[in-house]
Amino acid sequence: MKPNNNASSLLIYAPVPLYLHEGVFYIEKQAINGLRLWSEHFKPVTAMMPLAKGAPPEGWEPIHAHLKDLEGARIEPLPMAYRPDQFLRAFPAAKKRIKKLISQSEYLSFAIGGLFGDWGSVASLLAHRMGRPFAVWTDRVESEVMRYGRHGGTWRSRLRARLYHRPMAHLERAVIRRAHLGLFHGAETFDAYRPYCKNPQLVHDIHLSARDHINTYSLTQKLVELEDSPLRIAYAGRADAMKGPFDWLAVLEQLKVLGVPFEATWLGEGAALPQMDARAKRAGLADRLRLPGFVSCRAKLLEELQRAHIFLFCHKTPESPRCLIEALTSATPLVGYGGAYACDLIAAHGGGHLVKPGDTEALAQRINSLHQDRGELARLISNAALDGDPFTDDHVFEQRSQIIKQFLPRFPCKPEAEAPAWVCPLARSAVG
Repeated sequence: MKPNNNASSLLIYAPVPLYLHEGVFYIEKQAINGLRLWSEHFKPVTAMMPLAKGAPPEGWEPIHAHLKDLEGARIEPLPMAYRPDQFLRAFPAAKKRIKKLISQSEYLSFAIGGLFGDWGSVASLLAHRMGRPFAVWTDRVESEVMRYGRHGGTWRSRLRARLYHRPMAHLERAVIRRAHLGLFHGAETFDAYRPYCKNPQLVHDIHLSARDHINTYSLTQKLVELEDSPLRIAYAGRADAMKGPFDWLAVLEQLKVLGVPFEATWLGEGAALPQMDARAKRAGLADRLRLPGFVSCRAKLLEELQRAHIFLFCHKTPESPRCLIEALTSATPLVGYGGAYACDLIAAHGGGHLVKPGDTEALAQRINSLHQDRGELARLISNAALDGDPFTDDHVFEQRSQIIKQFLPRFPCKPEAEAPAWVCPLARSAVG
């Protein structure tokens, strides 16, 4: 798509952190792609992002390596302030800066989710006080995710979950009630928030191009090899309690008892990974299960998903994880716990089988049935490819951009003529 040079300015808050390490700014790969895509519909795009100091995690890259992709975007670092004391110290200066950015932008859209340090919610409430229409965006019910944290983790995290989840829910609803537009990723999140929103819109967020979808040759090979090979089961996501890793292992344990030949892979790192490894060894699954941790190479991740016959998931909280869409674009059917999001994704062609949440026995029996009936599994694989076909990054960002322009009134303003001071350290890091 050609850039729209007549586009209006957009201010967003993106909670993905920047990292400042040894004088160089690092940005996450998907954030780069998102800013590039926003810039095809708005000019300029100003992205407020929290700033962390220290070595970046895998998947973050130097900003100066992506200047061309970020040509239409400006990045505004904000303090990372998730503790109450940090937030109170940072609030006065951040509030002043956010208000100025709001006054210089024609359209506003803020990601929300959290409590202290949630600059998206702060920006939303400031915009409301300034009489500015704005959109909110979120991909999960953050307060419910926090509430689920009461049942696991360290005593500090459990205490934090008990103290925070109710105020978080109150803040979420207060912000959404004041928003002119709600952009809710996935049916799970949409259903949770639409009662509080004036104009809720169901949208999706994905960072896969059409080239990243499984091609016809690979799909054909997958179907040809299906008849004689062990079932290849995959999952991609954090090894965290909310993702249901131990339910996932329970299904594998039952498949072993049922005599189903399979190879399973959990792609992702997380606090639960050592416990998963220990349990798998006790259950005699070590020769059938791989736990490679975080896969930084996007092509390698997609290759693993495209090889899989089944995408097994056991999510515990209301969210709309992108991994389900990535599985469908890889022609890998969804087999897991039912919910509004998963049901909606496969509604058109039936690219999966879903069971009641928590019923690991039903999941194991369903997979055993697919093992016994490879023809039915082949049909699911083909249908999954059809369900995944509409999901490309170009399409979903164009959809969101059109919704913003359709439902938010454009605010006439004059952006700063010169690059603001916050660009300077980024520019120096890019050339240094």
